[in-house]
Amino acid sequence: MQFRVLGTVAVVTDHGDPLPLGPAKRHSLLAVLLLHPDTAVTVDRLTGALWEEEPPRHSRTVLQGHVSRLRALFTEYGAAAQGIELVTQGPAYVLRLPGAVVDAHRFEELLGAARSLREPGEAVSVLRDALALWRGPALAGTVRSPLLENAAHALEELRLAAVEELAAAHERLGEHGAAAAVLRAEVAANPLREPLIAGLMLALGRAGRQSDALDWFHRTRRLLADQLGVGPGAVLTDAYTALLRADAAEASVPSAPVVAGAMAPVVAGAMAPVVAGAGAPPVATPGAAVSPDPPAGPAPALAAAQLLPRRPRGFTGRERELAALDRATAGAPGPIAMITGSAGVGKTALSLHWAHLRHADFPDGRLFVDLRGYSPAPARDTAAVLREFLLALGVPAEGMPGTPESLGARYRELTGRRRMLVVLDNARDSAQVRPLLPGGEDCVTLITSRDRLGGLVASDAARPVPLAVLPAAQSTALLAAVLGPDLVAAEPEAAVRLAELCDGLPLALRVAAARLATGPHRGLAAFAGELSDEHTRLDLLRVEDTGVAAALGLTVRQLPEPARLMFHRLGPHTGATLDTCTAAALADCAPAQAAAALDQLAAAQLVVEAGPHAYVLHDLVRLYARSLTPGCDRDGLLRLLDHRLHTLLAASAAAEPGGEPCCALPPGARPAVGIRTFDDRAGALAWYSAERDALRGAVEAAAAAGLHDRAWRLVLLQWPLIVWQVRDGWVPLLERGLASAKLDGDPGGQSRARALLGWVLSEEGRPAEALVQLERAPELAALAGDTAGEAIARINLAVALTRSGAAERDGSRERDGAHDRDGAAEQGGARERARDLLVRALALAERAGHTETVTLAHQHLAHHLLAAGSPAEAAAHAARGLALAPRLAAPRRVALRTLYGRALAATGRTGEAVRQLGDALREARAHAYEEGEKAARSALAALGVLTDR
Repeated sequence: MQFRVLGTVAVVTDHGDPLPLGPAKRHSLLAVLLLHPDTAVTVDRLTGALWEEEPPRHSRTVLQGHVSRLRALFTEYGAAAQGIELVTQGPAYVLRLPGAVVDAHRFEELLGAARSLREPGEAVSVLRDALALWRGPALAGTVRSPLLENAAHALEELRLAAVEELAAAHERLGEHGAAAAVLRAEVAANPLREPLIAGLMLALGRAGRQSDALDWFHRTRRLLADQLGVGPGAVLTDAYTALLRADAAEASVPSAPVVAGAMAPVVAGAMAPVVAGAGAPPVATPGAAVSPDPPAGPAPALAAAQLLPRRPRGFTGRERELAALDRATAGAPGPIAMITGSAGVGKTALSLHWAHLRHADFPDGRLFVDLRGYSPAPARDTAAVLREFLLALGVPAEGMPGTPESLGARYRELTGRRRMLVVLDNARDSAQVRPLLPGGEDCVTLITSRDRLGGLVASDAARPVPLAVLPAAQSTALLAAVLGPDLVAAEPEAAVRLAELCDGLPLALRVAAARLATGPHRGLAAFAGELSDEHTRLDLLRVEDTGVAAALGLTVRQLPEPARLMFHRLGPHTGATLDTCTAAALADCAPAQAAAALDQLAAAQLVVEAGPHAYVLHDLVRLYARSLTPGCDRDGLLRLLDHRLHTLLAASAAAEPGGEPCCALPPGARPAVGIRTFDDRAGALAWYSAERDALRGAVEAAAAAGLHDRAWRLVLLQWPLIVWQVRDGWVPLLERGLASAKLDGDPGGQSRARALLGWVLSEEGRPAEALVQLERAPELAALAGDTAGEAIARINLAVALTRSGAAERDGSRERDGAHDRDGAAEQGGARERARDLLVRALALAERAGHTETVTLAHQHLAHHLLAAGSPAEAAAHAARGLALAPRLAAPRRVALRTLYGRALAATGRTGEAVRQLGDALREARAHAYEEGEKAARSALAALGVLTDR
């Protein structure tokens, strides 16, 4: 499977066949996720990308529908086997996939490879391969939103930079005609892009076509004056001057490679990358060292200080972060860059790797110190560090200043007119760093810290470079770098699983690799199986004095007391996402106190902010928090489970307004401390989807702790999402809920669980299994005195009986066309029983005053009667259901209106039928209800009414 954004957004099979993506908004959703691979993209950001103006009220529901269809498409074409997965992460979605399957990723890799090649012939070949990936304007087929238009513009700028570099490579080979041909095609499409035209002029001049070259200048000059009212810029004027002053074959200003689409003249044939156009401040780029002009006057003779440790072994990936460091250390005088991230994420390794890559940029030396801000040893004394730096700078011990203030003054004096790099590793806070900042505008300071160091941003304009965990592809690449590529290539799926269990944390990955390399012979799959056990994972991720728990422990010790207490209470949490209300329940405190503590944990990189009052808690951090509480924190788990039940009740009320909860809180449930609110159905369903994994974990934790009265309720209260996404793998969870209801001895819980489980099995095309569950549900509900529950159980049983009869009729037709009278009679009996069940269910629901169930009974009676050849009765039930449906979910209204239209058509009332079906089609489209849209369109087609798709 391959993904394309360099042209029309598309997904194609390995054979090149396009997959049916659907409407433009789904193309746009996929495009945004592909532009941010392995990154959590919030629902708000996606909404902003999919709608040009104010999004509709049900935009979240529409978005969820598109996500669901993408997931179904990926499943249908076996995406998981290729490491492709669209997952929910808090209030966001993450598209996990290998970078190699995205054409934009391959393009950028080829472009980077070409820039590192010294041979121009090789560069030409690689650049042509890169440009061959383009199939038209980037992100074509998406909606016109600022986010996507800006992204398309950035990709186009990168493409033009590649074109200009291809022309420059041809120039270095002396292939001036080829360079001109490359540029001419782009000039036709970009007639006002002066760097392109300047390059074309110079290439034509060197090819002996000076007249054509000068003609391009005059043509562009007139176009600029007519369309923009301006004259030619410096880049175009300099090219024109060069052509006039010299013979075309010896023009003094050669074409220059360009970054970000700009081109500037260079003197004496030197080739220099340029950023942001002619006249822009020089910026360091991966290809060359560019710095402001050195100050005039002699500088004092100093040693070229070299305190930098060796380059880290096995370093891989981090291309984006390296580029971010290039940007953060460029342009401004005396730039300060800060690499911030959690324990074990690879901050020191990144800083050292970048420092070694950029060694030529710092001819006067590179200083390094571990400040031990998060270390078992005491933090470094500032005066001691300054003396160490001064010794490295050539100051003799006998000439060392005596006070900290004079040490700092001498240090700033000696670094004031030098091009140096100062790496301050493992800083605890801003105050520890400030005395060690060098004095020169040509010096670069690189800081690493687990803290955000916001004070340094405010006081010294430091530029943060956040460092997150490694995406899947880079995680497996790190394993390959340490273990060897053959071992990882032999077990690719196990390598991906191992990376997931290590949370993409470089420290954990290196420890796991060390275990594999030095321990008893075992493969990646076997070790991943051992790591799957949460109880022993942290122990396995420790080698001698190095391990994840030890690194996290050093961070926790430095926390302020409220944050430290909060962290100790997070152990029972069962998901990756955490909000302030859930944290308040875990810590048994007010939400405001929880919010303050979570902010402190985020500042220490132990949780990651994902939005307002929303955080991500990685598995290894959660397991470490759990390890701090010996045994099971039963009280904390009970607080969490009861908080989840309160929240589920609130979400159910918003998802199905006017409906009755399917169960009450268990006896002894703790009162709610702070429960999040839901504005509407869409918000509630979005929360259900985001929290699905965490809720499943809560069910398992409750069952493991013997809290079965909580476990089955946690399952059943998810029914609104189950209804919305019925074929999305709910059976194991419902079976777990039924088992807990049995162990709890609650017949009402068992009935509800069996009814819901049976309905899901029926929807999945498993009628025999469904009937096993559904036959018991009505009597259990009656035993519990649950009238509404009995009605629901009878409806679900009737539906399953009807479907089972239909399946048997189809089977009998296939058996040599035989007609079995006994079978037909039996099927007729099943139909009559189904009708009786539905009539009884309607009466029970009306007696219970349960509007939702009354409407459901009318819907299924209408469907049953229409199939049985009683369209007038079917129409009556559909109309009665519609009269009760305005407050209900859109899918229910669409289904009832479609049934009503079909029944009216069957009674000959075609005009009314078309109106009802048209309304159903429009509402289904408005709510991205694809199954309802398909049913309404099919019914209209049966009446000879064609609809646009």
